[in-house]
Amino acid sequence: MGREDTRPGDRPIRIRLAHAADAGSIHLGLLGIADTVGERHLVKSTVDDIRRYGFGAAPAFEALIAEAGSTFAGMCLFFPIFSTWMGRPGVYVQDLYVDPAFRGRAVGEGLLRRTAALCRQRGGVYLRLSVDTGNAAAIRFYERVAIAHSPSEQTHKIAGEAFSALADAGDGGDPAQE
Repeated sequence: MGREDTRPGDRPIRIRLAHAADAGSIHLGLLGIADTVGERHLVKSTVDDIRRYGFGAAPAFEALIAEAGSTFAGMCLFFPIFSTWMGRPGVYVQDLYVDPAFRGRAVGEGLLRRTAALCRQRGGVYLRLSVDTGNAAAIRFYERVAIAHSPSEQTHKIAGEAFSALADAGDGGDPAQE
């Protein structure tokens, strides 16, 4: 975060890279996001999923953890992406969460700043994220920190049975041999 919040009675916020032992806190943050948008029933991931896919031999993501002492304050889950048009890497923020007890202390902004700095240290030049259209507070927050909506792009998604059907249609051939 660069500076530490030292308001009377508050512990300083520290931001660090997550470890496998943080899988429970990361999952708690995911549930907090789902609760915010009224979609907790859609969360299928488990703490074991977070541990397995985030901290194994080939991690699918990284995360930063914000904490005050040993108290979880928030997290930012992200992974590398690449812009073929820019010819440069970037980072995709999949999930950003700040515990309600720590809101108003610039924790979310600190997590995004640290994510951007880490991306730049690795040669990256941009950050991308999506926001639930019903999450007006998040939209205002992102606009306040200069992360603007991209009117030239639209996110598309395939999952569940439709994804399985698409994948099934692609099975049977070795792309390296085509």
